[in-house]
Amino acid sequence: MRVRSDEDGFSLLEITCAVAIVALLAAIMLPIMPRRTSHLQLESYAVEIAALLKADRNAAMRNRRDVATKVDVQTRTLRSGAIDRMIHVPDDVSVTFVLANTCRGQRSESAIVFLASGISCGGVITLTRFGSGYEIRVAWLTGGVEIVPQHAT
Repeated sequence: MRVRSDEDGFSLLEITCAVAIVALLAAIMLPIMPRRTSHLQLESYAVEIAALLKADRNAAMRNRRDVATKVDVQTRTLRSGAIDRMIHVPDDVSVTFVLANTCRGQRSESAIVFLASGISCGGVITLTRFGSGYEIRVAWLTGGVEIVPQHAT
């Protein structure tokens, strides 16, 4: 038979010290832990970029004038030519831009141009992380924008 004593369990001071140590370790470790782009966030970036490109295409057809989505390779950003919108791709995501050198006889290396008729000069933007990702394709003939998943092999 076990006799109960006043020393069973933990005191409030012991519990408070343990919680304080865990909180201190969390405060030190959280800033050190890298914040990485998840697969869902990668998909979200692909959808955002496709929406920006579609908005520029629609604006070109609606306003009957060419609209260029500017691409800055160094800063990893896309800027809409029709609306006040910019998308920055995080540094932990591998991004490649395949753009037309010329469009309608003019240099267009740093933009995807949508013409008033809805067609475009085309381009492909690829976002990858850990071997899988998404291609955002702009068809040159139709100006259509599509997202194609890319899976690791």
